[in-house]
Amino acid sequence: MDRLKNKIVLITGAAGAVGGAVAQAVRKQGGVAITSDVASQKADHILDVASESDWLRAIADVARKHDRLDGLVNAAGLASLGNIEDTDFAAWRKILSVNLDGTFLGCKHAFALLKRKGGAIVNLSSVLGLVGGQNFVAYNASKGGVRLLTKSIALHGARLDPQVRCNSVHPAFLEGPMVDDMIKKTEHPDGARARLTRDIPLGRFGTAAEVAEMCVYLLSDESRFVTGAEFIIDGGLTAR
Repeated sequence: MDRLKNKIVLITGAAGAVGGAVAQAVRKQGGVAITSDVASQKADHILDVASESDWLRAIADVARKHDRLDGLVNAAGLASLGNIEDTDFAAWRKILSVNLDGTFLGCKHAFALLKRKGGAIVNLSSVLGLVGGQNFVAYNASKGGVRLLTKSIALHGARLDPQVRCNSVHPAFLEGPMVDDMIKKTEHPDGARARLTRDIPLGRFGTAAEVAEMCVYLLSDESRFVTGAEFIIDGGLTAR
């Protein structure tokens, strides 16, 4: 129960299913979870990840209270349906600003604290950052960008002393509000859920807790030789 003993970990999107599960798992493993979300009383910090000023304020507060950061989990994200023809530019920009710009800003502004004693970044991408979907044009682009952003950061962090590791996690569809909301917006929600479930060889959606366990591994010293990699949690979806 002490895989993250005394590690200071900042988590975005902590009011969401994955962010909340990560915070719980960090605490369970002896770490200090600093939670943030866009406008929630469930978090330690109100943080709009697409706002650079919000990031500067949050990181300054972490520096004041802890003088270091051992881990960052960029779990904040938005999802939407839409193909290239019916996605307008405003919707495109909204998804990219949170999913990709927000991850960039978090990594950039947390880096000074992370490199004081070495640390680890975990960026939440998606299986849709690895494979395309005709009805996920903005989401595909944002999560694909997170994947390669992660690799660039990992290569930079590997050159430092102490080093900063950076990896991405790629879940398939997870039980929870985000997927429920997307399914409700389809023409036939029951059929959509059944079809998505059939596409997963293990025959079910994943859970936020399963993603959180992967994040714990990547934040812990057990993964000290792991950086620049993508970790797929998809029930076999991309094995086909």
